[in-house]
Amino acid sequence: MRHVIALDVGGTGMKAALVGAEGELLHQARRATGRERGPDAVIETILGFAADLRAHGERHLGEPAAAAGVAVPGIVDAGLGLAVYSANLGWRDVPLRRLLSERLHGVPVALGHDVRTGGLAEGRIGAGQGADRFLFVPLGTGIAGAIGIDGKVEAGAHGFAGEIGHIVVRPGGTACPCGQRGCLERYASAAAVSQAWAEASGDPGADAADCAKAVESGDARAVRVWQDAVDALADGLVTALTLLDPRTLIIGGGLAEAGETLFTPLRAAVERRVTFQKLPTVVPADLGDTAGCLGAGLLAWDLLETDITDRSEVTT
Repeated sequence: MRHVIALDVGGTGMKAALVGAEGELLHQARRATGRERGPDAVIETILGFAADLRAHGERHLGEPAAAAGVAVPGIVDAGLGLAVYSANLGWRDVPLRRLLSERLHGVPVALGHDVRTGGLAEGRIGAGQGADRFLFVPLGTGIAGAIGIDGKVEAGAHGFAGEIGHIVVRPGGTACPCGQRGCLERYASAAAVSQAWAEASGDPGADAADCAKAVESGDARAVRVWQDAVDALADGLVTALTLLDPRTLIIGGGLAEAGETLFTPLRAAVERRVTFQKLPTVVPADLGDTAGCLGAGLLAWDLLETDITDRSEVTT
């Protein structure tokens, strides 16, 4: 059965699948990233995982994978196939596309940024399906974004498109590791809510999920923390809406797991702030933590379709 390898590399774990031509998951696997062993060991773990997936396809599906797609965090140059930088994984300028292709006996490999790759999946087969313009915003440890246009995700001239988490929403506010002060992700990420609720509740182990539960039970302190985060998020999103005019706004990540505890006040806060802008449909992400892996599979199939098109143009 013809298939591709899809691999989503995270800071602590990797998710992988063998994906059929119709998007069906023929095999799934997970493995620890092992970042505590250093960047070289992480790279070898990725290569070894991909090789094991190729071998599984040969044994159980009758042939090796036709291509591979891999999504990685940090700064990515998809055109050159470079994993340029990742603070979490400690690597710089890793020619990951070439290394993977060599390990996989020369098959084509597509390299993508984790959030943009997840956004590709959400846009094509998830919550944004059918929307010609969408913005995917996962609210996790940080906040990033994927700008979807006609079934593809815009990377920008230098690979930085969609970094909505570094829109300044509170000028002169909390310092951000990026060098600015008052960035959105310092107020509205799951990590930021966890920190704010731990301080407000006096429980150093409290997190964003605990805050959401306290909001639902009517805790006034939790309501204040939550509303501060929602207001900051709405400020950042309206800036993005003004620039991008998406038809659908897809919110994912850990904070979105709060469901309507997040979405009801967020939709209201966004609506209060718009003036001439058209309100997009605001929806939760559909694919959860499988989005990156599914998107990596889409990248691989896209690569094969492009290759077929290119060869057809040469022969005609």
